[in-house]
Amino acid sequence: MKKYLLLLICLCYGVLGFAQNNTTNISNENVPILSFHEKEYDFGDIKQGDVVEHTFSFKNTGKTPLIIANVQTTCGCTATKWTNQPIPPDAEGSITVQFNTSGKQGIQNKVITIKSNANNQIERVIIKANILLKEN
Repeated sequence: MKKYLLLLICLCYGVLGFAQNNTTNISNENVPILSFHEKEYDFGDIKQGDVVEHTFSFKNTGKTPLIIANVQTTCGCTATKWTNQPIPPDAEGSITVQFNTSGKQGIQNKVITIKSNANNQIERVIIKANILLKEN
């Protein structure tokens, strides 16, 4: 019985290893490519309670339409809007990030994760700010 269990485990690892090798051999010449003009933006010093916004622009430098499936933020203080239509090759799209500084202070780094059908599938952009306390 132990021999069959060991054989089954070896077989599973073999199948998983084979599956991993096959995914890396897929041709990348016909996939969309998500190319950001900038991947980081610093708001600098801003006052606590301010709501600031920045738009990250990108271009599909690939050969097939780019689809942004989801955009995730690291906390509820950050909201996003993005181009939700397929972006043809050589066309541009955008992701607008809105950051509410209420209750925040000091240096803040917020990561925005973009999931798409691009060759890299997951991409990240960052916003930064130094939140100054409100003067009373």
